[in-house]
Amino acid sequence: MNQFGTILKFELKNYFKNKVFVGVTLFIVAVIAVVIFFPKIAASFESDSTDTSGESLPVMLIAADSEDEAQQIKEAFASAFEDYNIQVTAKGVEDIKAKITDEEAECGFYFESPVSYTYYVNDLSLYDENTTIADQVLQNVYRLNTMMQNGISAEKAGEILSAQINHNVENLGKNQMQNFFYTYIMIFALYMVILLYGQLVATSVATEKSSRAMELLITSAKPTSMMFGKVMAACIAGLTQLTCIFGSAFLLFNINKGDWQDNQIVNSIFNMPLNLLIYMLLFFVLGFFIYAFLFGAVGSTVSKVEDINTAVMPITMLFIVAFMVVIFSMSSGNVDNILMIVCSYIPFTSPMAMFTRIAMSTVPIYEIIISTVILVASLFGVGILSAKIYRVGVLLYGTKPKIGSIIKSI
Repeated sequence: MNQFGTILKFELKNYFKNKVFVGVTLFIVAVIAVVIFFPKIAASFESDSTDTSGESLPVMLIAADSEDEAQQIKEAFASAFEDYNIQVTAKGVEDIKAKITDEEAECGFYFESPVSYTYYVNDLSLYDENTTIADQVLQNVYRLNTMMQNGISAEKAGEILSAQINHNVENLGKNQMQNFFYTYIMIFALYMVILLYGQLVATSVATEKSSRAMELLITSAKPTSMMFGKVMAACIAGLTQLTCIFGSAFLLFNINKGDWQDNQIVNSIFNMPLNLLIYMLLFFVLGFFIYAFLFGAVGSTVSKVEDINTAVMPITMLFIVAFMVVIFSMSSGNVDNILMIVCSYIPFTSPMAMFTRIAMSTVPIYEIIISTVILVASLFGVGILSAKIYRVGVLLYGTKPKIGSIIKSI
């Protein structure tokens, strides 16, 4: 235990004294602060001269064969296009094209009939929904006029068109839309931390081996203490970094909560239920430990730091496959498919697969217990096996060790 504590303190000191580690953490926190405070920053730069009359808004031109028709459409568009200064032009299509080309107007409509028009715009944006909105408005106007022409009063026609459909949803399970965002963030955070810190564990072991310092260390400390000390230090460093990042984000969000009250996505992320947070931490830590042990064991088998990327490629590919299975299942909306259920019990995929199922579907408690027990048992098994590989691998130099020879030595 004393050896483990000494190695843990030494490795943690290396992480927290690392300028890159501290710098990246502070940079991410600063970026989050800018994002959270952005509504206030944007509001402070808004001009006090902004006029609600529409003169500071982009211009939308409307033209039709009849001026009365154009005025009627302008009135109908007024409530649908509040972000535009809507103007009627009597000069027709050529005037619309000229003003759009000269950047005097952003877009324009020319109506051949009440139900047919041409939309003009200089650069059609990927997110331009003006035609969709216009279609809906014109459809309502056409229906209203048709009802009135067939003897229905304007009030009755307006009442028919404005009828609201009320519905209630009683969800007996999980709301996938509500839980999707923080589930995705957890999966992505686990993906980044495992690849980053797993690589750091492997690199640390390979560096000590290439400098021959390992030969001295291995004679004064047990391989199990060294392996568990390095992995525990990486886990603590990773959790500390994530706590600083997400903790600061949570604090800054609560300070600026009023500015984000209309953003459902951001609110759902910061309103994660406590039970899901506990499950997230549980599977996050267990999943990190398993992969960190594997990275450490593989790092001990290489003689040069330059060979790390090649050596850890199988582990990295295994983790990427698990990540892709989870992401594709989340995107499909079916997280209880056969592949995800199987992955929920495989130690190398269950940290992501089981948490995703817990967050986005209803999972029986016995399945969670079985998955957790398998994961914990596998963690100790992988840890002990990695320590044995570590003990054999650190003394092998020059030639690339074969799997058969390592198993035989163990």
